Formats: sequence, structure tokens, C-alpha cells
Amino acid sequence: MDIRQVQVLVPNPNIPDIGPGDTVQVTAKVVEGDRVRLQMFRGTIIRVRPGGAGASFTVRRLSQGVGVERTFPFHSATVQKVEVLRRAKVRRASLYYLRGLSRKASRLKERRGVAGRAEAAEEVAGAESPEAPDAAAVAPETSGA
Repeated sequence: MDIRQVQVLVPNPNIPDIGPGDTVQVTAKVVEGDRVRLQMFRGTIIRVRPGGAGASFTVRRLSQGVGVERTFPFHSATVQKVEVLRRAKVRRASLYYLRGLSRKASRLKERRGVAGRAEAAEEVAGAESPEAPDAAAVAPETSGA
């Protein structure tokens, strides 16, 4: 019996469709002793790692000139919320080259006009199969003046 057959993956409903280059704000639950608090981490996604139970994404930010990276699992209850602040146009799946760049040089070009990756796929699918326009709506009525 394979372990993948036994595992039941419940996706976290608080994580939207995200990808490399997106600037996100992740709210995670942090346990310190007997206290539980929420901690926010804002940065750019440099890697999305699919793979069943081990699926995760890595977020990078600069804090006082020092790069800080944090990896969050997709199938975990510790991630309370992921909010996409902006989406960037990238041509790579892993943005490790951002590690060697300064803050200003590591800026990514923003993708405008697309709400999300799933919505973009729906828009492309809708553009390929346009509906037939209504004949009455296309032809204006002429008045006998």
C-alpha cells in the first residue's frame, strides 16, 4: 500500500491561487509557550512547490537590508490567511536570482488587468468561444420619420 493512498489532503480554503512573483501578506498562527498569536509576513513569492502533502510556497522580504525567507505549507491550519497584494509578470518558476539583487533592482513588473490566474484562464477560454450575438440587439430599429 502506498502512503499517497492513505493521506487525505484537505486544501486550506484561506489560500487563493498564487504563483511566483506575487506580493502577498501571509497571516500565520505562532505559538509561544502557552500563548497563540497571529504574525503577518509580507513579501514576494519566490517559489511554489507542488507535491501533495509536501506542497509549500516560499516568501522573501528584505528586513533592514537583510533578506528573510519563510516557507509556508499549503495544507496547514497554521496559515490563517493569504492576501495577494499585487501580481507580477515573471518568466521563471523559481525566482532565486532575486537573492543576489538589491532592493531597487529586485522590483518586478506588475501584471495589470488580470484579477487572478484562474480568472485569466476563464477569460482566455471565453474569448475562444464567443457566443452568437442576438440579431435584435445588433440591428438598431429604424423609425419611419
